[in-house]
Amino acid sequence: MTVASSSLPAPNSLLNGKVRLIQPADGYRAGMDAALLAAAVPARPGERVLEAGCGVGAVLTQIAARRPGVFLTGVERDPVAAELAGENAALNGLSERMEAINADIAGGFAALDRPRFDWALSNPPFFDDEAALRAPSPAKRGAWIADDGLAVWTRFLTDGVRDGGRIVVIHRADRLADLLGLLGEKCGSFAIRPVQPFADAPAKRVLVHAIRSGKAPLRLLPALVLHDRSGAKHAPEAEAILRGEAALEW
Repeated sequence: MTVASSSLPAPNSLLNGKVRLIQPADGYRAGMDAALLAAAVPARPGERVLEAGCGVGAVLTQIAARRPGVFLTGVERDPVAAELAGENAALNGLSERMEAINADIAGGFAALDRPRFDWALSNPPFFDDEAALRAPSPAKRGAWIADDGLAVWTRFLTDGVRDGGRIVVIHRADRLADLLGLLGEKCGSFAIRPVQPFADAPAKRVLVHAIRSGKAPLRLLPALVLHDRSGAKHAPEAEAILRGEAALEW
């Protein structure tokens, strides 16, 4: 299958021009969550990173721009998105260290026939039950609805990393207990960073970092605040992350 370039808009610019990303005009489009997830993966040169549900490669291309020498593999069940991820790798000169595999994570990590990775990450669909929200458009459904439930995603991630390997997930704040319970079957050493729209508003997202076979106590990190009341589009720290000038460390 080949995506006709004439049917796609011009590439978007991410990380202050360091990344160009082709994505469909309709359907799910990468935004803040992808930028935060990419900023929260301090992989070192030579390490291997796996993303479950990579879409068109927004997270992986941003990690590649931030972390030279890192090797990246994305898994995406939508064949059009998976092909676009490969095209975005080529567009950014990343074909030698980034690949996109058209596969369903419900088939399990073993089906990929790959050695375990140093990092596994995901921005899983936010809902398990279509009755929980107004029905999304067909083009966005896969990004919003986890057909097989959150457990399938966490199992894929924990199976995909070596002992001592790291997992990073961004998800709804109200699913934090579920995430900790599911990841806790094989992981520990949790670090949690709340993501708040404003300093005086409850967190709507959480970034969760876990280590397979980790035993250290859980750490609750300072919140990332996305906006202030100054009228600027983003608070300074969030703006620096979006521009690729800052990262989220664990």
